[in-house]
Amino acid sequence: MNVPAIDGLLAQMRAAMVAAQGSAAPASSPAAGGGPDFASALKASLDQVAQVQNQAEGLEQRFTLGDPQVSLSDAMIGMQKANIALQTTVQVRNKVVAAYNDIMNMQV
Repeated sequence: MNVPAIDGLLAQMRAAMVAAQGSAAPASSPAAGGGPDFASALKASLDQVAQVQNQAEGLEQRFTLGDPQVSLSDAMIGMQKANIALQTTVQVRNKVVAAYNDIMNMQV
């Protein structure tokens, strides 16, 4: 088992959590103060998911081609990170769609 790789993964997850919590506060405030708007936050999030998926695909290809610097566990961890990022994105999308439907069904 590659313990440093797992420690690195945990550190990345903690950094992503801190970044998400840090960006959640300005996003909830009005955009009049020059803070990030929803569209740019959404694009940045989707770009990050695409980057994680591309990295996982690269690790998978390198392992398949027999690169001695890439272990099976590295490739599997990368694929799981990409899967978690995609599932998180899908769940956020589902929540946004549900909130939109609730707002559209409100009587004025």
